[in-house]
Amino acid sequence: MDMENSSLVTEFILVGLTKYSEIQLPLFFLFLGIYIVTVAGNVGLVTLIGLNSHLHMPMYYFLFNLSFIDLCYSSVITPKLLVNFVSEPNTISYAACMTQLFFYCFFVSAECYVLTVMAYDRYVAICKPLLYTVTMSPQVCSLLAVVVYVGAFIGAWAHTGCMLRLTFCDANTINHYMCDILPLLELSCTSTHVNELVVLIVVGFDVGVPSLTIIVSYTFILASILRIRSTEGRSKAFSTCSSHIIVVSVFFGSGAFMYLHPSSVLSMDQGKVSTVFYTIVVPMLNPLIYSFRNKEVKVALKKTLNRKTFS
Repeated sequence: MDMENSSLVTEFILVGLTKYSEIQLPLFFLFLGIYIVTVAGNVGLVTLIGLNSHLHMPMYYFLFNLSFIDLCYSSVITPKLLVNFVSEPNTISYAACMTQLFFYCFFVSAECYVLTVMAYDRYVAICKPLLYTVTMSPQVCSLLAVVVYVGAFIGAWAHTGCMLRLTFCDANTINHYMCDILPLLELSCTSTHVNELVVLIVVGFDVGVPSLTIIVSYTFILASILRIRSTEGRSKAFSTCSSHIIVVSVFFGSGAFMYLHPSSVLSMDQGKVSTVFYTIVVPMLNPLIYSFRNKEVKVALKKTLNRKTFS
């Protein structure tokens, strides 16, 4: 991807999350703590799934990928945000900005797709349990993972490629804490109609198709659960889905709130707060939700800690 364009701008200034200097340091420690928990939680979950053979199942294979994606796209955003809290001026070069934009779009799209695949996995496990081993074979799981990352690459390339064709003349102050699509479009001195169309199509697809797939999957899952006679069976089935439902609701809800709205409805400052949820908070919550609400993960953690203690 060619990072050079006809822009007069060679670097951008990031406004950051807030302009109030008196809360910059408290926010630095808050987000540093969140990032430490995010890294520890996701690295821990990836390691736990890798070390415990009884977790080598489709559900945990996709959870492994989810944790990897969360770790990566949090690392694309949060370190630069932390630097912005304690340094002036908050600048980022044109090439670094486009690079951050590409990887941000890539990992966010990948998260959309992997959450969708996880919903399909739960649908097969609950609605077609006798066919689960065949339907979610290692080959199928690997193919689904390839589709996730290829689809994310295409979406990220579309956004970044369209951004590279724009010219940025004099305005170089991004009203955000990162290089996001909408704040960059506001700075362009050339037409952004193509970019806006790409945003509508790609984001609409990334949110709409996964949301529809997840809703349909859980409609069938709910119908199957209600047919289970035993209370214990229903409770177990619900528990395997509840973590996924919570994560999907927060992630897709905040993403749709940020991008799928008329520009006059939502200010950029409100958009920044919305973006915090799915770029910083969700990657921290995912491993916590899946760890505390999943019996098999807790058992695996205890076994791993016991091995370390007695080794």
